[in-house]
Amino acid sequence: MVSEGEPAPDFTATTDAGESVSLSDFRGKPVVLYFYPRDDTPGCTTQARGIRDAYEDFERVGAVVLGISPDSEKKHVKFKEKYDLPFTLLADPEHEVAERYGVWGERRFAGKKYWGVSRTTFLVAPDGTVAKVMHDVKPDTHADDVLAALASA
Repeated sequence: MVSEGEPAPDFTATTDAGESVSLSDFRGKPVVLYFYPRDDTPGCTTQARGIRDAYEDFERVGAVVLGISPDSEKKHVKFKEKYDLPFTLLADPEHEVAERYGVWGERRFAGKKYWGVSRTTFLVAPDGTVAKVMHDVKPDTHADDVLAALASA
């Protein structure tokens, strides 16, 4: 897993708008890169709506928010429209970015094993280094927790 103080691995991914973006495109701004398991599930929806509801606060501190999951661009479009999400969602269907960040692996849910993404957030400093790693974030407090971390970074 990528650690605090290390350079954030650069990547290129497709957005919900069908555009290719790279992490390095946002150099000079703080980036909230949050990995989540799947669109339109209870925890992921709570997490995304929390960021949506606090989005003005993220903009006020100049942060770019990028949500990333293994879902397709098409699923991201539906999720974004359904919940009026103002931030960019990135498709990682082959989980290449998740693997580079060390958040892809065997998980357990309701006693069953599966392969997926752990709910992890990386705060990337304007210089491209990882300022903070937040493991196993709680969907209902995620936005507030990230804003507090941004304020202390």
